[in-house]
Amino acid sequence: MYRKLSRESSIRRSMLAGICKDVIMKESVVTTEARAKEVRKFVDKMITYGKNGSLVSRRKALAFLHNDSAVVNKIFNELAPRYAERKGGYTRIIKLKERIGDDALQVRLELVD
Repeated sequence: MYRKLSRESSIRRSMLAGICKDVIMKESVVTTEARAKEVRKFVDKMITYGKNGSLVSRRKALAFLHNDSAVVNKIFNELAPRYAERKGGYTRIIKLKERIGDDALQVRLELVD
């Protein structure tokens, strides 16, 4: 099952890809808890593609990340070797305080060192 996040499917997919790119490039992002729990699945999948290292995996990562080659190069050249010995669980969620405007729980989604 997945979270709809009150968005249509195309908008939701684009939003998740954008947050996924931010997590990969900056290695940390602050967002809501529901979004973070949904994005972590895709970040883990992208790093697993990088560990596989095949051309098919690179193309799948490019397709999901809107053909952003800088992000895909970072996955395949930096993150995949870093997590070569790790079986999974490449991200962690740290809870922060609630957002002032709508009282949504904010979290920091970051890559594990």
